[in-house]
Amino acid sequence: MREQIKTKILKDAFIAAAVTAILTVPMIGLRLNVESTGLVLHKNFLWPAVAAAVVFVARLVIPFVLIPKVSVPAAWTQKAGDYKKWWVGALIVLAIAWPFTLLGGGSMLTAVTMAMVYIMLALGLNIVVGYAGLLDLGHAAFYAIGAYTYALLNANFDLGFWAALPLAGLSAALFGVLLGFPVLRLRGDYLAIVTLGFGEIVRILLNNWDSLTHGPDGINNIAKPTLFGFEITKRARVEDASTLWQTLGIDYSNVYQQIILYFIALFLVVITAFLINRLVKMPIGRAWEALREDEIACRSLALNPTVIKLTAFSLGSMFAGFAGAFYAAFIGSVTPDSFGFIESAIILSIVVLGGMGSQRGVILAALVLTLLPEFARGFAEYRMLVFGAVMVLMMIWRPQGLWPASRRRVELPS
Repeated sequence: MREQIKTKILKDAFIAAAVTAILTVPMIGLRLNVESTGLVLHKNFLWPAVAAAVVFVARLVIPFVLIPKVSVPAAWTQKAGDYKKWWVGALIVLAIAWPFTLLGGGSMLTAVTMAMVYIMLALGLNIVVGYAGLLDLGHAAFYAIGAYTYALLNANFDLGFWAALPLAGLSAALFGVLLGFPVLRLRGDYLAIVTLGFGEIVRILLNNWDSLTHGPDGINNIAKPTLFGFEITKRARVEDASTLWQTLGIDYSNVYQQIILYFIALFLVVITAFLINRLVKMPIGRAWEALREDEIACRSLALNPTVIKLTAFSLGSMFAGFAGAFYAAFIGSVTPDSFGFIESAIILSIVVLGGMGSQRGVILAALVLTLLPEFARGFAEYRMLVFGAVMVLMMIWRPQGLWPASRRRVELPS
């Protein structure tokens, strides 16, 4: 039994390392530089090898300390449960300390903050696709609705970020319910086509409703989030008001502002992951999984698929609205071009790559797909080509994702 367990873990580790190498070699190991002789391809496979080695070692360790994937002796399971809280605590401490390290400054800090936005988006889509089994190709529409809700409330009513945040989530959830009603009887490809059309309708509406959204120009000068009621900008937007830096008696620095925005994004990600984790363990989460496995069996259990689908769409859209509101505050402006189909494709790619129904996998894939391009800026033109190739390879060799979801099991005593 133990030999079978070791063989399975070793096989999974090799597969994860191979996928990591395939993903990182084109994005980190190859660079196109413009020189006097023209375009020159430079090869450096050191970092892809390091990334593959790290993933290999982590994949060997994870089954014993985090989530046992196979039936293991009771002593091993007890040890994994004892260490799980310490690992989660260590990750949180690492996330808090990261901005103050040598790797946490400059453009990388901005990139990680944007990665937090994609994590929120992917966690929301994971409810619809991963748990409920409903293919959604228009998730960027709810992202846009949340962003424009905060932008409009701030521009027209001077409403702050924290006051507008729940309204942005509620508006996105409302549109999620409106989308849910027409697609109640649709499945598979037909459902994907309708959600794709909804996403394009929202983008075109934002692009052409000049009197409200300012059309292609978008909305600018959106207020940043406040911290304990103090603005974190260089100058306060309201006269006779003090900024956080004036209150603390320190000089303004853009780095300080970026660090605070990072921690706000981290706070929103932690709250999102916690709420979804609780929802999945509640009866509604069991209902999502029942709908995903078999809708007919779901009806036979006296569960209403209509209500289940609407709750999945509304809650997944709500978290996308939260992410959109933070994005608008972080960037300071919104335009319709920021919420096209490509965004929906990237978010869906994150969910599929990480593992549908796996929160840990979604977070890992979001960090990989958003941070790796930062190490290979010269390869940005081929980003979508790499995405497509990776998705095809994942579907062939590892359809369950980089970090598959652990399925609940009940073992009867023999």
